[in-house]
Amino acid sequence: MADQLSMLRVKIFSDSADQASIVEMARHPWVKGFTTNPTLMRKAGVKDYEAFGRALTRRIPDRPFSFEVLSNDFTEMEQQARRIATWGDNVYVKIPITDTYGQSAAALVQRLARQGVKINVTAVMTLRQVDAIVDSLRDGPPSCVSIFAGRIADAGCDPLPILRGALARLYDHPHIELIWASPRELFNIVQADIIGCHIITVTPDLLKKLPLLGKDLTQYSLETVKMFVEDARAAGFTLETQTPSTPELIPAEQ
Repeated sequence: MADQLSMLRVKIFSDSADQASIVEMARHPWVKGFTTNPTLMRKAGVKDYEAFGRALTRRIPDRPFSFEVLSNDFTEMEQQARRIATWGDNVYVKIPITDTYGQSAAALVQRLARQGVKINVTAVMTLRQVDAIVDSLRDGPPSCVSIFAGRIADAGCDPLPILRGALARLYDHPHIELIWASPRELFNIVQADIIGCHIITVTPDLLKKLPLLGKDLTQYSLETVKMFVEDARAAGFTLETQTPSTPELIPAEQ
């Protein structure tokens, strides 16, 4: 696995809100950063958002973290973003591409970027949204654009043309990195690397599959067959069979 990971250009970020898991992932040098969101934090049972964020950035100060604003009001989002940015020099503030009414956050992103806040624009799914955000981020500090490729695919659309289009738009802005967000399978890491995506966020369940990267498929096939046989035995499944009787031969007519 180490050889396969060392060949990847795309940076792997762990996407989680479980503090123990995040600390464990930080032990691996191939995990280059961390992202989270309110949905993940709710599932993980996080009670104090600020204490959670500050504790992690103090414990892991050498890799970037992305923490999201909580408000649906742009004025309040701006205040929250400035506060989150104080949690550490390695903090990026996640700003959703729109509010819940569909109003673009581009103007807010531009104001924050001009204030020196590192931004991760999240929930992006169209190239029109990318165009608006690039204009807002072009004169700011390091920033990210997160395209939710998995959700695009869930809608029955191919995310690759959108990701490639975004990379073309970011080409002249090396301080803006593209994130492949919401991956659905390990192969997405390979795809992200092939197209030159800068970062991919990977959930703990997919991170557990990393040892499969580059696995010999013939060996994998054999292991799969063995698994089926062993599980059938462990379950005690049986099927009665009979040896077919030899059909009686009828003499040919003379």
